[in-house]
Amino acid sequence: MDTTLIRNDFPILHQNVNGKPLVYLDNTATTQKPQVVIDRISDYYETINSNAHRGTHTLGRIATEKLESARTTVQKFINAKEQHEIIFTKGTTEGINLVAQTFAQQFLNEGDSVLISAMEHHANIVPWQQMCKQKKANLLVIPVLETGDLDLSNIDELFSKNVKMLAVTHISNVLGTINPIELLIEKAHAKNIPVLIDAAQSVAHETIDVQKMDCDFLVFSAHKMYAPMGIGVLYGKSEWLNKLPPYQFGGEMISEVRFEESTFNELPYKFETGTPNVDGILAIETAIQYMQKIGLKQIADYEHKLLTYATEKLNEIDDIIFHGTAKNKIAVLSFNLKDVHHSDVGVILDQLGIAVRTGDHCAQPLMRILGISGTVRASFAFYNTKEEIDVFIEGVKTAKKMLQ
Repeated sequence: MDTTLIRNDFPILHQNVNGKPLVYLDNTATTQKPQVVIDRISDYYETINSNAHRGTHTLGRIATEKLESARTTVQKFINAKEQHEIIFTKGTTEGINLVAQTFAQQFLNEGDSVLISAMEHHANIVPWQQMCKQKKANLLVIPVLETGDLDLSNIDELFSKNVKMLAVTHISNVLGTINPIELLIEKAHAKNIPVLIDAAQSVAHETIDVQKMDCDFLVFSAHKMYAPMGIGVLYGKSEWLNKLPPYQFGGEMISEVRFEESTFNELPYKFETGTPNVDGILAIETAIQYMQKIGLKQIADYEHKLLTYATEKLNEIDDIIFHGTAKNKIAVLSFNLKDVHHSDVGVILDQLGIAVRTGDHCAQPLMRILGISGTVRASFAFYNTKEEIDVFIEGVKTAKKMLQ
């Protein structure tokens, strides 16, 4: 991979922060946007800007055609069987809430259970937790081992407790662990339990094939795959999406409205209420095409090399404590310096122009299990370089000298 050419595609990378060249290592939180994605958004507002599905004029027709073309691109990207199985949302969080609320309304009863894992993001804990409270159901948790792998030794017993839904992350945003979701899906389906996969952290790093995976629902956010914030995707099998009631009510999701009664639209529009985020949807398409041009396997291989290099270099520093050492993981490093608060490390790195994430990473239950308040998290993308990792390592050494 020619990282020089790739980096030239990302305008934001060519600046100084606090007087130092920016080293952006917060890709798990959000990825930066290539110029082609920025241009796609500008082009929409400069030449097309119009409501999709609503107007008969030329711009409205073009907006509709391009939106549905983007839906087809997403369908092919994750290998969904039908185009209408792709629902555009505001992001991963809304997708999970949509499924949690509509599924609970229809299928969750008192005494039932929902199964999640101990490494879930708050967005895949709280919606299910609240639905379980409303329905007097139980929230069950798959434990996590010290390595950052899921502890599946008790999984069959957990599945036996009247579980109605398994909702689990594909990849941990804290630990980088790639979970054995195929195994979990197989076990769940053996008991006729549907499965929702949080793919927010995997969509830009792993090839996703929902038919091969055989998940029932899958959610992800565009801003973690080089597209804008405020737009995302919910995939659902047609049989499940047709069973679920509407999530929100208003324009576009209706078929006919009378004061006495309303009828609702067909898929996918039943779940796409109001004016769509057309520019964001078109930008997802461009981001997918950009990643595919580079090659998803090439991206994954390169990022793994960065992870190996950064792990080796960081491991040379005394008093480094790693959190998440699973063998199967993406390019995410969570760590602490002994007797140093993670936020203090982050502040010093920021002064050196190095952007990392510190805190609990929206995974407070996992932090309690690990016995810590938070971590320093460095996460890598294909536009990062070994030279940037060297700068990062020197920054950590500087922080260690100043803080210990």
